[in-house]
Amino acid sequence: MSRIDFGRPTVLVRNRALSGLVDLRSVVVCALLLIAALAVAVIALATGDYDVSIAEVLQAFTGQAPGLAQMIVMEWRLPRVLSSLLFGAALGISGGVFQSMTRNPLGSPDIIGFNTGAYTGALIVMLTLGGSYAGVATGALVGGMLTAVAVYLLAFRHGSQGLRLIIVGIGISAMLAAFNHWLILQAELEAALAAAVWGAGSLNGITWEQASPAAVVIFAVAVATLAVARRMQLLEMGDDAARALGVRAEPTRLLLLVLGVALTAAVTAVAGPIAFVALAAPQLARRLTKSAGITLVPAALMGAFLLAASDLAAQRLFAPIQLPVGVVTVCIGGIYLVWLLAREARKS
Repeated sequence: MSRIDFGRPTVLVRNRALSGLVDLRSVVVCALLLIAALAVAVIALATGDYDVSIAEVLQAFTGQAPGLAQMIVMEWRLPRVLSSLLFGAALGISGGVFQSMTRNPLGSPDIIGFNTGAYTGALIVMLTLGGSYAGVATGALVGGMLTAVAVYLLAFRHGSQGLRLIIVGIGISAMLAAFNHWLILQAELEAALAAAVWGAGSLNGITWEQASPAAVVIFAVAVATLAVARRMQLLEMGDDAARALGVRAEPTRLLLLVLGVALTAAVTAVAGPIAFVALAAPQLARRLTKSAGITLVPAALMGAFLLAASDLAAQRLFAPIQLPVGVVTVCIGGIYLVWLLAREARKS
């Protein structure tokens, strides 16, 4: 059954399992973002030092491509392309969670410091304990969680407030960044160089062995986050209104904090701290959908498109030299951040 609302086109979906309004503009935007992300993925799979035709790319998925093309597409390029899409979606969701919690477009894990905390945990493992993949992943998760706990406790006063979270997070991020630099300066030259390159945020050389565990974690956490998205949107109305509608404000906020940090840490564990995707994706998606608040599915698709496009640019701009994708996202994100700050200044 469908119904059109003349204020904003919607479709009423009603069946035994699901009932609710679906915004048509959001559906169209999500479809276009998905098509754009897949188009970038196909280009990334087909182009490089050895070009593969689109037909051979499609044949590779059925195992029918010529031997070399099959290996290039499925073993060399596909892990990186899928990782860029999945990691971008994870960062988009994480940024959406924190911007919704803080009710501020600057409230992302990049700004609040959770990326930096995850990087600190991973660095400690890499430089002091040998740096196995499992160890780095665990260090990133623990570092991100400890940073989140510190920011939450220091910002808590009769309930956590968005602006306090951002200010406290910026301060902790600055201290952790200084500590990270000290760790690198104290390390052996080879280990320091490897840590510094990884710290720029890179998908170079990623394999199925690295991507698969991260994909499982990200998928599970993303599903859990989307399951509480309705409560997140009710919190945007204010704690009193949310409580009146049956949402326990602080427990829900703490759950969202844990889920958002877990998404960021899972990406950081594999690719390093990739900056600005989490900051830009939710706001760009919100402007395209013209929604009243943050919606996570468009944010995820925008994040997937941004990171996949940035990684393609990182591979091709100065080929055969491959840049860390974080270099490209920092350039794009820096322009976006200047525009955002200027826009907020004009508003005030």
